[in-house]
Amino acid sequence: MTMNGADVLRSVSLVRAAFADVPDDGWGRPAGTLSWTCWETVEHTADDLFAYAGQIAAADSPRESYLPVVWRSLRDSGPASTIFVEATGGTLGLMRVLEACGGMLAGVVDAAPASRRGWHPYGVSDPEGFAAMGVVEVLVHAWDIADTVERPWAPPADLCRKVLDRLFVDLPAHDDPWLVLLWATGRAELPGHEPRTSWQWDGRPLAERA
Repeated sequence: MTMNGADVLRSVSLVRAAFADVPDDGWGRPAGTLSWTCWETVEHTADDLFAYAGQIAAADSPRESYLPVVWRSLRDSGPASTIFVEATGGTLGLMRVLEACGGMLAGVVDAAPASRRGWHPYGVSDPEGFAAMGVVEVLVHAWDIADTVERPWAPPADLCRKVLDRLFVDLPAHDDPWLVLLWATGRAELPGHEPRTSWQWDGRPLAERA
């Protein structure tokens, strides 16, 4: 299953629909078990989308590091990011920034040649891989914040399965790909399997894996 910009746009549009009515002052509590607030978690997700776009946007994309953009944290224990959202923008502003960064990644994914490669600590990857990475960031971080902001979140099975097929290997068979994705990223228990205390995906193109 090939992943592309449409998958990225779909994931962020689902988030906007799910969390659009969160009050402007409803983002300040910790996101699930994370030390980040819900606001910071959405900022981090937007920053991931922006960073992934950068990794494959240039014709000579780096294969040994991230682009040399400045990252910084606004507080101790907060995420290091390039993208921050003005607090006065409220929920609408936060969601617009997330969607804008998703649009950047989607556009770059669809415009870049399939032969383009960019660095990521989980493997030098191609445009399809960065699309999948962007989608998994959106899906699981939305889960991180959902309980705190008291909104339901269960992304479509087909989108979860595409992410699993592209980024993860040797996963147990199960009829609920969303539960498998949560388990694969250390966020949920899967009956019959040990909880994951450490994990990573494999972003390398499928044809280039040994």
